[in-house]
Amino acid sequence: MKRSSGILLHPTSLPSRWGVGDLGQPAFSFVDQLQAANQSHWQVLPLTPVTGHGSPYSCHSLFAGNPLLVSPERLLEEGFLPSLPDYAPQSDPSNVDYELSLAFKDRLLERAYRYGYPRVRDESEFLYFRAQNAAWLEDFALYDALSRANPGGWLLWSEDIRRRDPAALDHKRQLLKPAIERAVFDQYVFHRQWSELHAYSKSKGVRVIGDLPFYVLHDSSDVWAHPELFKLDAAGRSAFVGGVPPDYFSSKGQRWGNPVYDWGKMEETGYRWWTDRMNKSLELFDLVRLDHFRGCVAYWEIPAAEDAAVNGRWVNTPKSFLGTLKRNFPGLPFLAEDLGDITDDVREAISALGIPGMNVLLFAFDGSATNPYLPVNHSRFSLVCTGTHDTNTTLGWFRSEAGPRGREALSNYLGRAVTEASVCDEFLDMAMGSAAELCIVPIQDLIGLGSEARMNDPADAAGNWRWRVLPSQLGKGNLPRLAEVTAANGRA
Repeated sequence: MKRSSGILLHPTSLPSRWGVGDLGQPAFSFVDQLQAANQSHWQVLPLTPVTGHGSPYSCHSLFAGNPLLVSPERLLEEGFLPSLPDYAPQSDPSNVDYELSLAFKDRLLERAYRYGYPRVRDESEFLYFRAQNAAWLEDFALYDALSRANPGGWLLWSEDIRRRDPAALDHKRQLLKPAIERAVFDQYVFHRQWSELHAYSKSKGVRVIGDLPFYVLHDSSDVWAHPELFKLDAAGRSAFVGGVPPDYFSSKGQRWGNPVYDWGKMEETGYRWWTDRMNKSLELFDLVRLDHFRGCVAYWEIPAAEDAAVNGRWVNTPKSFLGTLKRNFPGLPFLAEDLGDITDDVREAISALGIPGMNVLLFAFDGSATNPYLPVNHSRFSLVCTGTHDTNTTLGWFRSEAGPRGREALSNYLGRAVTEASVCDEFLDMAMGSAAELCIVPIQDLIGLGSEARMNDPADAAGNWRWRVLPSQLGKGNLPRLAEVTAANGRA
C-alpha cells in the first residue's frame, strides 16, 4: 500500500432526479472529481439489497447487488427501456425516502424486464453472468420470487418450502418462473452497470474500497438456503442473535437481531461460504473493508429471547478461520474495521494477518497522550479517517459531542484555538498529514456539514442512511483545495 487518499461517499447519497443516488452519470462525474482532486480511492458502503429502512448492513443477500442503485438513464441507453418515466418520486433532494424509492425502482425494473429481457435472455453475456453466479443467484432469485408471492419472511412459508424439499422447490420454480427470471435480470443489469462504473474508476486511477457486512438478516436467501450454517432452533428461528456490548457508539450496547453463525459447521466445510463471499466482493471492489472485524476473533452472542444487548456473552471464533483467509487470499486486499470493544487478541489477529486497522480522529481527543487515535501515535501501515459512516460529522462532533474537554484537548494538541469555522480544515490537515498510508475522508467533512448530514447513528434506529449531497454542495468547503492538500502531504 502506498501513501494515498480518497473520499467516502455511498452511491445512494449522490444527486439524482429519481429520489435516490444511483450508478448513472453523477457517479461517473464523481469519479472525474476524485481524479481531478488527486484522490486515488472511492470508499462505498455495501452494495447489497436493502429494506425500507435503507441500511446496507441489513440485507436479504450478502451476494446480490442492490437494484435500487440501477440508473434509469443507463437502462435507456442500454436498450432496456423504450423511454424514461414521465414521473419521479417526490422526495427531498437532500434525503432518501426508501419506501418510495424502492417502489419506484421496482416498477421501473419490471418495465425494463418486460421490454429488455426478451432481447438478452439468449445472449452470451447474460448466459455467462448467470452461469458464473449460479451458486448464489439461483437460490436468491427463487427466494425473491417466493418473497413476492408470500411476503412476511420465509418462516411463514409452507413447511416443504421452508425445509427446501426438492420436489416442492421444482414445482415453485415452474410456477414462479417469470418472477425468478425477473430477479435474475435485475441482478444482471445491476452488475452490468456497476462493472462499467468500476472499470471507469480504474481507468481514472481510482480504486474502489467496498465493504463486507459481517452478518445478514434472518429473512434472507443466505439463511433460507443454508440454515445449517446458522444457529437456528428446530423451527428455523434464530436461537441467538448478534450485537455488541456497551461501547463508544451506545451506552446500552447494540442488539442487531441477525442470526449468528454456527462456526463449527463453517469449519467443517472449510469456510467455503465465507471464501465464496470474499471472492464475490473482490470481483466488485479493489479493496474490501471487513466490517466488525472483531467478530472474526470473538463475537457477542445474545440469546434471541433477550431484548437487552448487555445480556450476551463473548464466544470465540475458530482460529482456523483467519488462517483459511490467509491461505486463500495471499494478497489480503482487506482493511480491518477494528472499532468498538477491541482487545489484545483482536489486535494480534490483525497484526498476524498483516492488514491495516483504522484510526478515527473523532476518537482521539480525550486528553490522553497515549490515545492510539492521536495522529502522533498512528502507525504507517494503517488507515486514518476523520470519521466513519457510524460517527457524527466533524462539525457535528465539535458542536454537540466533543464538549469542553474534547475541544480543549483538540486545541492543546494543535497549539491553537479551534472554532466551528476552522475545525473541518484542521481535521483534514491532521488526517492528510498522518503517518498512516491510507487516508479516507467522508465527503460531509470536506463540505463542512453538521449533524444533519450524519449517515448513521448506531444508538438510534430511526432516520438513518438517508443523507444525500446536493449538486450545489459539491464545490464547497475543502473540496476546491483538496488536490493541493493531497499533494502537499505526499498522497497524490
